Amino acid sequence: MSEGRNTSVPDLAAKLVGAVVNVEHPTVIALEGLTVTYATGEVALRDVNLRVQEGEFVLITGVSGCGKTTLARCLNGLIPHLVSARVEGRIEVAGLNPLECEVREMAAHVGMVFQVPETQLFNLTVEEEVAFGCRNLGLPPDAAARRTDFALAAVGIEGLRRRALHQLSGGEKQLTAIASVLAMQPRIMILDEPLSNLDARSVQRVMNVLTHLNRAMGMTLIVIEHRTHQVSEFVDRVVVMERGRLVLDGNPQILREQAPVLTSLGVRVPGACEGCSAPFRPSATESGEVVVSVHDVRFAYRTRSVLDGVSLDVRRGEFLALVGDSGAGKTTLAHLIAGVLKPASGVIRVNGHAHGEHRVGLLLQNPAEQLFCDKVEEEVRFGPENFGWQQDGLIEEVLERTNLQGLRDREVHTLSRGQQQRLSLASVLALKPEVLILDEPTLGQDWGSLTRFMDFVKDLQAKGTTVILITHDHDIAARYADRIVCLREGRLVAQ
Repeated sequence: MSEGRNTSVPDLAAKLVGAVVNVEHPTVIALEGLTVTYATGEVALRDVNLRVQEGEFVLITGVSGCGKTTLARCLNGLIPHLVSARVEGRIEVAGLNPLECEVREMAAHVGMVFQVPETQLFNLTVEEEVAFGCRNLGLPPDAAARRTDFALAAVGIEGLRRRALHQLSGGEKQLTAIASVLAMQPRIMILDEPLSNLDARSVQRVMNVLTHLNRAMGMTLIVIEHRTHQVSEFVDRVVVMERGRLVLDGNPQILREQAPVLTSLGVRVPGACEGCSAPFRPSATESGEVVVSVHDVRFAYRTRSVLDGVSLDVRRGEFLALVGDSGAGKTTLAHLIAGVLKPASGVIRVNGHAHGEHRVGLLLQNPAEQLFCDKVEEEVRFGPENFGWQQDGLIEEVLERTNLQGLRDREVHTLSRGQQQRLSLASVLALKPEVLILDEPTLGQDWGSLTRFMDFVKDLQAKGTTVILITHDHDIAARYADRIVCLREGRLVAQ
């Protein structure tokens, strides 16, 4: 590629659009002049032109709120049939017009894994969920069973087939959602942030399965993802969006060749964290006051043991990262420390107290579970006002550092997943917790927004806040944490 690093995004896009089109295969997705305007007046997509050939494996990336999810919803007819919006331009998917076809007709051709897996899981057990789509397609029972077995094995959750959905971890729910769409074997598969809840082993497994479906079965795949470093080696093509427009379209090498341009757009490029990993840094917190004490804690959901004799001390002002595979017990431990759950045995003390008000702030994995006000600023103000605090200065700082000041008057339900995650964080921070627990705060976050609010959290630590970060992103853990603790199958195995 001859373009220099300072090439402008529009000029580069003009030269790269169509560079990877495979003329040997027919066009399966065609968008011409697509513009989408929501009922609020927000223009989510602006004059989008895109052609995807059958059998392509495409990565779509860009900052939170740039229009990626809106684009995906247009491809399967959710917009405008289920999500109200004005759509202008032409859309053709698998020879059909999603604007005219019913969603159920499109579902036979286009499978979609949503950002939040809970939105598409509604059966009682994992096996029932994965089999549901096949049965809905009218497949014979033996064929539906074969596809169900294939999908469960493909994503590595055969052992969960009889597990109740409400007992799954966030990562296990994500794998179940992926398996339920895989079992239907659609012609086109769209995955919206499919890796956000997954540990490294599950990420590799899912990407290997998708590659097999693409290469061996010719399935057209569109993956929407911020973690480009985990996807780029598998895809044929990368599309970058900004403010509702396609600004870059080319082969995966553009992620490195145009790294400065992409970084300026808030895109996380491969190698973004190179050099940020560091060995454990001894600090004054090693001999400081213990603010969170977990001693020989056990917990089970009915007969399934989740934590088995966990003991851990966290000192005031420490930044602790808690890592481990999906289902290892990380979120359960966080809920126990926050007082949401009670241990079956063992003792948990916060500031020396086993019960009572501890000023522990908890950011949940799914932001929708803790957002209930109509507008963004109302959500951030709710906690302080509930306690009778006057904290205008803090509210403004929190809105600014979580990059929400320009969205303060937006309705919460119109926010992207990444924006909702930042709003949940802002509402927790507004209560000035002494202990801050962040359960996968990187989900749905673009690189720019992620580093901004993690820098903000680091500043809070410098001012005395104790931080416990639960994450699958080991680069982020190494960059920000003082200490990393690993859980495996309910036990503390390394730190």
